[in-house]
Order: sequence, then C-alpha cells, then structure tokens
Amino acid sequence: MKKSLESIDDFVYKLIDTKIEQLSRRQTGFMEKEDILSRFLIEREKNPDDMSYKYLRDIILNFVIAGRHTTTGTLSWFFYMLCKHPNVQEKVAQEVREATKIKGEVTVDEFVASLTEEALNEMQYLHASLTETLRLYPAVPLDVKQCFSEDTLPDGFEVKKGDLVIYQPYPMGRMQFLWGEDAEDFRPERWLNGDGVFVPGSPFKFPAFQAGPRICLGKEFAYRQMKIFAAALLCFFKFKMWEEMSTVRSRTMLTLQIYGGLHLAALHRQGCLNAD
Repeated sequence: MKKSLESIDDFVYKLIDTKIEQLSRRQTGFMEKEDILSRFLIEREKNPDDMSYKYLRDIILNFVIAGRHTTTGTLSWFFYMLCKHPNVQEKVAQEVREATKIKGEVTVDEFVASLTEEALNEMQYLHASLTETLRLYPAVPLDVKQCFSEDTLPDGFEVKKGDLVIYQPYPMGRMQFLWGEDAEDFRPERWLNGDGVFVPGSPFKFPAFQAGPRICLGKEFAYRQMKIFAAALLCFFKFKMWEEMSTVRSRTMLTLQIYGGLHLAALHRQGCLNAD
C-alpha cells in the first residue's frame, strides 16, 4: 500500500508542477484554463502559505476519487429515468430553453455562453429531477460509520466505541412511511412548492449526500456539474432506450452502477442545433 501511495503522489505532484509551469508562462491578459487545479494555483499565488503541496494533492484526489463515479453514475440513472418518463424529459428540455432564453436554432458555443449562473438557478425542475433520481438511485447505496466514542442514537439505542453503524440510502428512498404511498414512483414534483421552486428535504431523510457534520462538501459542485451536462445534452438531443422495452439492473459496489452500462439512442431535437 505504501508503494502504491508513492505512485499516486508521484503522479499528482508531477501534475501540479506541470500546471504551475504552464501558468508561469501565461501572458498578461491571457485567459487561464478554468479547471479546478488552475483556480487553486491562482489563489495560491496570492497566499502561498495557505496551500501546501499536500493540500493541493488532497484537493485533486478528492475530486478524482469522490467526484467521478458518483456524478457519472447519477447522470446515467437520470437519463434512464428520463427515457422511462418522456414527459419529464420534455419538461426539463423546455425549462432549459426558457432559462437560457434560447429561441430558434443555436450553435453549441452560443448555448454554452447562455449557461449563466442565473440560468442554472432558474432550472428548478431539472434540479428536482436530479434529486428525485438520487432518492431512488443514491450514488452510495449503503454507507458505514464507526463510533469513536459511546453514544445514544435518537431512538434510544446505545452504541459503544468501535461499533459499526450501517445506514442504507437505497431502501430509505423507497420507504412509504418516509415518502408516501408513491414512494417508488419517479415524481420530481414532490420536491417543488406551489410556485415551482425546489424545496430541499431533511438530509437525514434524504441522505444521498450524508448529513450533519459529515455532509458532502462537494454537494453544490456536483449539482452544478450535473445540471450543466444535462442541460447541454437535453437542449440538442432527445433520448430513448436503444431497446425501448428494455430495463436495466443495478450493480452495487462502492457506488450504485448500471450493470452492463446504459445503451441509449440520441436524436437531434428539431429546430435546436445550428450546424454552422
């Protein structure tokens, strides 16, 4: 394990050194590439004592390990749900065009320019649809915590130091006493108020991002990443299952994956894409 960690460190530190060299050669007025590492290194130039190499290494590994399979897996389940619920897919696509104020045909570059902070915040139904996907298909379906000291759970159950406490977001998302009789139905509207605004639920009821002091630090980043990716695809394409009557099976590992992958057909939306 020590040898493997050294290999990871060598790779990450080389990546940091390469990026520092690239940034040192930038010209005045040069627009830096807007990747996460570049942003941290630019901040490091202002306060070099606040960011050690080890700190930068931890940031990179956190995004590579914690923010990859969880996000991609959730997006796969999201598009599977949209294919099974085409009415939801059309509502999301319509909201994307309204939020970005897109009218008629646009190029990909024009659409990307319209994906402003304001536009993303207006995509309330898309946000609700992603959350509903996470309720039914949480990225981490089972999690384990170890008790560091004696404690008492809210229901009065006592746990001792060293005990393991397991909670399962997957079955929790399907419990009727938590979500009602339609607990197993995909219904994004359950997350919206009467004005169509997203209303987050208790993280202890919806633990897809954990809760309390251990709540996921990348939660908002993950939502932003998924909304940008989903909005860009749904603006230009309509998705269907490659075999329309097929279903998928889950594969539980550290994350909840679609067994064998998700096979979709992507069709151009009429009047959306300007090939020029």
